[in-house]
Amino acid sequence: MTPDDLSRALFDLVTAMVERRRQAGAEVELSLSPEQIVLERPKNRDHGDWASNIAMRLAKPLGSNPREIATELAAGLAGVDGVTSAEVAGPGFINVRLDAAAAGALAKTIVDAGAAYGRTDKLAGERINLEFVSANPTGPLHIGHTRWAALGDAISRVLRAAGADVANEYYINDAGNQMDNFGLSVLAAAKGEPTPEGGYPGSYIADLATRVLEREPNLLALADDIAMHTAKEIAYELQLGEIRESLERFNVHFDVWTSERRLHAKHDDGLSDVDTAVERLRAQGHVYDEDDAVWVRTTDFGDDKDRVIRRGNGVYTYFAADAAYYLDKGDRGFGHKIYLLGADHHGYVHRLKALAGAAGDDPERDIEVLIGQLVSINGAKLSKRAGNIIELDDLQAWLGTDALRYTLARYPADSPLTIDPEILTRRTNDNPVFYVQYAHARTSAVDRNAASVGVDRSSFAPELLEHETESALLGALQEFPRIVAQAAELREPHRVARYIEELAGLYHRWYDNCRVLPLGEEPIGDLHRTRLWLNDATGQVLRNGLDLVGVSAPERM
Repeated sequence: MTPDDLSRALFDLVTAMVERRRQAGAEVELSLSPEQIVLERPKNRDHGDWASNIAMRLAKPLGSNPREIATELAAGLAGVDGVTSAEVAGPGFINVRLDAAAAGALAKTIVDAGAAYGRTDKLAGERINLEFVSANPTGPLHIGHTRWAALGDAISRVLRAAGADVANEYYINDAGNQMDNFGLSVLAAAKGEPTPEGGYPGSYIADLATRVLEREPNLLALADDIAMHTAKEIAYELQLGEIRESLERFNVHFDVWTSERRLHAKHDDGLSDVDTAVERLRAQGHVYDEDDAVWVRTTDFGDDKDRVIRRGNGVYTYFAADAAYYLDKGDRGFGHKIYLLGADHHGYVHRLKALAGAAGDDPERDIEVLIGQLVSINGAKLSKRAGNIIELDDLQAWLGTDALRYTLARYPADSPLTIDPEILTRRTNDNPVFYVQYAHARTSAVDRNAASVGVDRSSFAPELLEHETESALLGALQEFPRIVAQAAELREPHRVARYIEELAGLYHRWYDNCRVLPLGEEPIGDLHRTRLWLNDATGQVLRNGLDLVGVSAPERM
């Protein structure tokens, strides 16, 4: 019996109880769904397998004492197949205990479901655009981008596991002065000149200059303006290529790469997407002209001040590109937009939400802006190439993809984070990623050893899974779909990481107490075979959980 099965049984009992009261003449205003009947695992396993506070939630609408309601529901639950007992505790909690066969049946369910176990349709029908990283193409990705890459990709994975249609998007900020300064920096390096004021330092610029000269040997013979443009365009292509490669090596894939230049490019009608965006916002009634400039009345939607979208000299502000980009996402069919931005972008929250409102969307429903906090690494050296940053490529080579991704995904986005590389490079249980991966490798080793002595899954007798560690392990396995759905709805993939750490601990304890392989001359029996199902179910859930945070599940360690 799964938690969903138990919630449904409890929902049916509540529905019948409410109907009885109505037939008795009571006026009951109650709207309830099975999803609203929350079950929790008791911290003290002596209290049963599951607990519900539904009786206390029903007390006011039913006008009854919660313990009386709980007693009535508990009596009904006691007659449900798979339920051993249902007891009332405290002010009206219902503690439910399942029989071993009902609880143990989950092991086969998980093995049969395979990679699909934990996936739900909770967010089915939602089409989400998830934008993250979006670093300027003027240098290598650094430690901050690394966190947003790991976190953004993990958020995408849990959203998809909950049934959402998600597109990972990278916004290439390839317009404006920073691109000109980038081009001037590369050209200066090609000429052997110092970095210009406002330019980009670091040996990576010299490396780019060398590669630009290989691509365009006549660069230095060109007029200065043509040489700068040529250096900028070639270096931009090369640097963006490096960013793509770094992310792919980090197992982060983007479905869409959107160039800011495209938003400024003129169409056949002579207008750009940015030009059109201003008029579209004006049509919504939130654009006005003042002091020769064009403004968006973002204060209508909680912004601290109205925003200039086009200056008096006709030059568009960055807000104009933001507006065109937001509208472009909607035009591409994304009803919901999520932005994952760095810690220095707090000012964008109200601005983007106000923009959504000005565009005719619901700022509380159609857009989310998640702000990630800073991350640092003890003892990390600044990049030799970039000079003033810690590069993603260097971190990956030093700590490994799995350790880095797991660590960055196991903390909430809004938590400042300091990583201890000494822990991450240990092959000990105090290294969380090692602890979880080792548990998975152990399930694989049990599989191999079982096959070598003839233990297989030819029979399944879940009623034999009676050991207390088996009950605890099965209880945790039942939780996985709920954890995944919760992680998706709250945009908190760290919940999955913390869950599989707990599951790994329960598995290790089970492994120490319950043998899958027969001991000595002991004959192979149904208990061994059934425990192999439980072993394999645990391995599958560990594998599924690791995949959701973008980390491998090794079979040997």
